[in-house]
Amino acid sequence: MRYGLLVEGAPYSSQASHSALRFAAALIAKGHRLESVFFYHDGVHNAARLAAPPQDEPHLYDAWCSLNAEHGTQLQVCIAAALRRGLLDAREADRHGKAGHSVESPFELTGLGQLIDLGRTVDRLVTFAP
Repeated sequence: MRYGLLVEGAPYSSQASHSALRFAAALIAKGHRLESVFFYHDGVHNAARLAAPPQDEPHLYDAWCSLNAEHGTQLQVCIAAALRRGLLDAREADRHGKAGHSVESPFELTGLGQLIDLGRTVDRLVTFAP
């Protein structure tokens, strides 16, 4: 089966991100394909490359990047939700006259149309929210 995930919870203030990562690992271990993870609402904070959690806590940003590197899973971030929360890639930072950026590959700023397309092309779209 082909899956997509929708993550709506911030990485360290709810269990949504942890649960989504564990679910992703379980479905891949069972031979299913995880096409994409779409980060929405506070879930966009998962794409913040500048996060530096304590060493005894899981580094969720690195875990998402590993998921992409090992399995080719797309990491899509809602651009409207990200910009509202101060998360910009280099192109958007330049467009808005900001000095730096906090989102970079493998995370990609996209619109809600990609979420709709994801829901239409996978067998299951599973939501993880606080």
